[in-house]
Amino acid sequence: MRRSGSDSDRALVSARAGTTTAGTRPPRTPASSSDTTARWMTPTVDATNQTVLAFDDNRLASLLFGHYGQNLALIERRLEIVAEQRGNHVTLEGPREACDQARHVLETLYARLKKGGEIAPGDVEGVLREAASQGFLFDFDPAARKQSFDEIQLRRRPVRARTAAQDAYIRALKRQTLVFGVGPAGTGKTWLAVAYAVHLLERRVVDKIILSRPAVEAGERLGFLPGDMKEKVDPYLRPIYDALHDLMDRAFVERALTSGEIEIAPLAFMRGRTLANACVILDEAQNTTSMQMKMFLTRLGENSHMIITGDPSQIDLPPGQTSGLAEAVGLLGEVEGVEVCHFNAADVVRHELVGRIVAAYDTKAATDRAAAIAKVPPR
Repeated sequence: MRRSGSDSDRALVSARAGTTTAGTRPPRTPASSSDTTARWMTPTVDATNQTVLAFDDNRLASLLFGHYGQNLALIERRLEIVAEQRGNHVTLEGPREACDQARHVLETLYARLKKGGEIAPGDVEGVLREAASQGFLFDFDPAARKQSFDEIQLRRRPVRARTAAQDAYIRALKRQTLVFGVGPAGTGKTWLAVAYAVHLLERRVVDKIILSRPAVEAGERLGFLPGDMKEKVDPYLRPIYDALHDLMDRAFVERALTSGEIEIAPLAFMRGRTLANACVILDEAQNTTSMQMKMFLTRLGENSHMIITGDPSQIDLPPGQTSGLAEAVGLLGEVEGVEVCHFNAADVVRHELVGRIVAAYDTKAATDRAAAIAKVPPR
């Protein structure tokens, strides 16, 4: 929460006391390993764990702080500090390490804005997690430093990993032919898979993107669906369409769908095909049967990449049927050329509340398993 009243006023007075007239740098404090900053900022740090940052572009500073200061509010909640904004200045108060980490986050995001990029609350969350995975970097220059989390370069914009698990996932996609992304909803499995497929298509590494998923309703019976094959399957592939439209121009997506560069291939019609020179994505793979998964995996042709995503906690198969995803992960986890990337509730990037919801369900599932084991009589 932000402070108001005399405490924040004293903090801002302290900040002004260390600032000279416009265009000149304030006197530097005694040498400290944490006093190295980017060239466009003029921070002062005093002994009471207070850091003052001044940004030279008011427009970019406004984007950095977020609408009504929402980005600063997120940093405050995550790091348990106070971030007081006044114009293009921000005063950070709290534990020394937390203030250094907040400074790292703000410098990284400001560097991104200086390069013409955009930031959203999800990007702030991603940089916070990146900073936490690195530890505290006191001698930090965001203009010269290589990103520690990997990214996928697209024509429209780069797609950066926001968590360590996403970073491992992107690296696996670049390294392996067949990658499984396994974990709860909201962790970016499908979105990053589509981003990598678009990356390969834009650079003509592959000739087409093939999208597929099992046509299984989520506990409902929708009955007869009108239209041709594409129109019948479209409702099930809506998340992939959303990702395509987010990562590519809408006109290009429609043109690629018409030309066949992006193909919708229902899982039921895959048998007998050889998928060569393509990036193939199977989404919601937890709803495949063992035979369907084996059939799909054996479609892989030359110069192709295959990405399989699914959430083992949301299986909609009839009772008694084994999920093909769970079986394949167990069988192929150690096979050369195959990599399995696991996500958990801590990797949810959709909304912070989704992460807490997933964690609550995971806790209940663990409790139920423990109770079931306790009821099993000893042999």
